[in-house]
Amino acid sequence: MWSHVWKWFTDKWPYYGLRHLLLDEDVPGGTSYFYTLGTVILVIFAVQVVSGIVQLFYYVPSVDHAYDSVSYLRTQVPFGWFIHNMHYWGAQAMVFIVTLHMIRVYIWKGYKNPLTWLIGVLQLLTVMALSFTGAPLVWDMKGYWDGEVGSSITSTVPVVGDIFTKLLRGGETMGQLALSRFFIFHVGILTPILAALIGSHIAAFRFTGVVGSWDERKNRFSAPLWPDQLYKDSVTSTIVFFILIVLCVFAPPSFSGAADPSNTTYLPKPEWNFLFIYQALKYFHGPWEPVGTVGVPFVLIALLIVLPFIDRSPERNAVRRPIAMACLVVYGGFVVVFTILGWLSPGFTQMPILPGAEKKAVVKPQAFPGAKKGEQLFNSEGCTACHRVNGAGGTLGPDLSQEGLKGRDRQWLRDQIRNPKSHFPTSIMPSFAKLTDDEVNDLIDYLLSLGAGSSGSPSSDVTGQERAQAAGARSNDAAGPGPTPRVNPQKPAAGHAHVPAENLPGPAAYVIGDAVNGAVLFKQQCSSCHGPDGKDHVPNPGSIDGTVPPLNPIDPELFNAAPQIFAENIDKIIQHGSVPPGPSPAITMPAWGDTHSLTQQEIANIEAYIMSLNKVNRARLMHPGMEPKDFLILVVAVYAAVIVVLLSARRRAS
Repeated sequence: MWSHVWKWFTDKWPYYGLRHLLLDEDVPGGTSYFYTLGTVILVIFAVQVVSGIVQLFYYVPSVDHAYDSVSYLRTQVPFGWFIHNMHYWGAQAMVFIVTLHMIRVYIWKGYKNPLTWLIGVLQLLTVMALSFTGAPLVWDMKGYWDGEVGSSITSTVPVVGDIFTKLLRGGETMGQLALSRFFIFHVGILTPILAALIGSHIAAFRFTGVVGSWDERKNRFSAPLWPDQLYKDSVTSTIVFFILIVLCVFAPPSFSGAADPSNTTYLPKPEWNFLFIYQALKYFHGPWEPVGTVGVPFVLIALLIVLPFIDRSPERNAVRRPIAMACLVVYGGFVVVFTILGWLSPGFTQMPILPGAEKKAVVKPQAFPGAKKGEQLFNSEGCTACHRVNGAGGTLGPDLSQEGLKGRDRQWLRDQIRNPKSHFPTSIMPSFAKLTDDEVNDLIDYLLSLGAGSSGSPSSDVTGQERAQAAGARSNDAAGPGPTPRVNPQKPAAGHAHVPAENLPGPAAYVIGDAVNGAVLFKQQCSSCHGPDGKDHVPNPGSIDGTVPPLNPIDPELFNAAPQIFAENIDKIIQHGSVPPGPSPAITMPAWGDTHSLTQQEIANIEAYIMSLNKVNRARLMHPGMEPKDFLILVVAVYAAVIVVLLSARRRAS
């Protein structure tokens, strides 16, 4: 019966003709593992298509739901972590293997057929475009800024730059239209184009034949493509696939939090394959900027395109082509060196101010040379936990961008920073005696620049003692001169412990935050009260405990091994604030959410960091299908079994 079915199938479908076309070919000079990279690219592309289709069953291309839908896939769907991680690492591998394949072709001078080479160049550019358009689809911080910065660079292209930018974004800024267009480009346009290019490349390659070895003596004999060369192709592809699995298990892509343009503490960088361009841009400023954004990429691409037309020499031996090999070293060296420099350099430090981010943009007058360094110190030392600047920061201390520094001179500020109790004996502001004289001067420059920027004349004060005023803990006599702090009306009255039960968690409790960025935010906003890494017992006069509760370890009543419950427990306090029990506690927890001092994503990031301090992973896999390490053990066992079977079969055949 099966023979009749097979005959019917081969009569209706040109099976034997296709097999002959694809497999019946000799490889001049014999088979080689150097020739396997093309098949590896084909295998990785198949992996990308399959994993991409599976993700489409869960992905929602909306700015409100994209990040959550991907997070749900990664943490809640059985083996969703593997699908997403494989797609991520497959994309990285695709760029690397295509580049490696082109280097191999260059060394063997396989570009003697211009059409095949040019299709390969188009493949490389399409793969790079897929990498660029795929990153923003998650709509996390990294992807958002990849799209924002990348599309901004296109605007520098002379004449047509603005058109390209609007084509990518669908408007002036990154938003829903931008996400929709990146999605359409990635899934509906570039993926089919890459499939067509791979098919065309294979057809052109098979039409012109295998180049073979550059040693003509070896080309006197040949080996069959099937099964000899395809066996080596299978070995290399299997090894690469195993490496991808290992990366999926031990190096999953991180959660960088949902896109939050107003979070200026996040320093983005492009993907590794664009780092060399990112680094090159740093050397061109002002009117020369288009040279870096357009000129450098254009030259690099143009050199690849014209290569087969300018090198017409019949010589293929790499040893006898010193100029060609030197050009490869220079070209590749430029890309590698600039990629490493870009990797080691800090992220973008001057991000565009977008709608919603204006509240954190601070202008420093040039009259205070140390203002910029002072601002960095102000943030890194955690001063924003108690003091507001231009609408951002805590409310326990005076607003330093308004009247909080009025009447203070440099010496007063210097004494206040070194020893706050010299002015107010009951002050709970920590001493910053550890700062050097230069650092103190920089910090004072920044504080004075705030007054100069708002009123035209230097104003002053870094008291921090007024934190007690915000909680009503001291009399005006004890507090000394200064403005009356604003008190959040939603904050519980003094004497109430923690948060009223009716206060519910905010949206941040249901978003997986970025613990790395949360550590930065914690240092700026929380460390002055909770101490570095949440370990210190900062004095809190007037409270029953006498100190601010540490967060590392956190109160057992708030701790929970389940990430979602843990997040909800601490989110109530961060959102709505709390007053510790006691007759008149000096320090109370500000309502970061109710006062909009922090965005919901910033709160989610801080929560992820606090949970990490307590050894709880906010992004823990809830329904993994199989734990990643157990899955790897199973894969290793399967690989080992297949190898044993193949070796046994080979021994019997010999």
